[in-house]
Amino acid sequence: MSTDQEWERWGARDPYFGVLTLPQFRSAALTAQDKDMFFVSGQHHVDYVMSACRRFTADFVPLDVLDFGCGVGRLVVPFAACAQRVVGMDISPSMLAEARRNCDERGTPQVELVGSDDQLLQAPGLFDLVHSCIVLQHLELARGRELFRELVAKVRPGGMGALHVTYGWDIHDASYGLPPPSPAPQALPPPMPWEPVKTQLRQWLRPAPAPAPPPQSPVATVDADPEMQMNYYNLSELMYLLNRAGVQQVWTDFTDHGGALGAFLFFRKPLPV
Repeated sequence: MSTDQEWERWGARDPYFGVLTLPQFRSAALTAQDKDMFFVSGQHHVDYVMSACRRFTADFVPLDVLDFGCGVGRLVVPFAACAQRVVGMDISPSMLAEARRNCDERGTPQVELVGSDDQLLQAPGLFDLVHSCIVLQHLELARGRELFRELVAKVRPGGMGALHVTYGWDIHDASYGLPPPSPAPQALPPPMPWEPVKTQLRQWLRPAPAPAPPPQSPVATVDADPEMQMNYYNLSELMYLLNRAGVQQVWTDFTDHGGALGAFLFFRKPLPV
């Protein structure tokens, strides 16, 4: 099943936990206080992003913001307090429906919420700030790499990008964060001349199979969580894409989310000479 289908399953059954995987954000346990804490964490994140962007331009204030993978609106709500136009994109219609309810309830009905696609066609134009956090790690690598390229292209000259990716896992210290390669399969020796005859004899002498048991009444099973892929990017490839887009400087903050090691890449698109 594709990551798009799995993400819609998260949006339909456990949208807040799908964004922040903490027990209190499970749908069955979520309280009004927990939901408020969820959005407070979003405000803290946006404050951090704006502070990081101002390392490049001290008076940076974006007129328009694109948040890719906006989920239930945790970040578009605080982004709307500092930008005139905010566009949130997500692949899950259920996530977007919940984001719309949250934006209306929290006084930011002007936020635009659109479905995402791999060419970002639902968010035309360029933006002063293009942001994505804890999203690309859940996409297949080849697809995520091309989306990274598209997101970089969405940054207006003079604007800022803030894109988070994962690059490794702390348990794989000996192989620099990546799972060690699987051992090469051992070649099997060629069959001996008499092996086909022995195989035929075993088939002739095999006892008849026992009759199938009568069908049992169905046993209730626990509906498992949807899949949530964790993929790790080659930072050299991403730096190449940034360089080819004209970016001359990247500020990197390292992240560690439960052992998943990441890099938050902040960069400014240069103005035309």
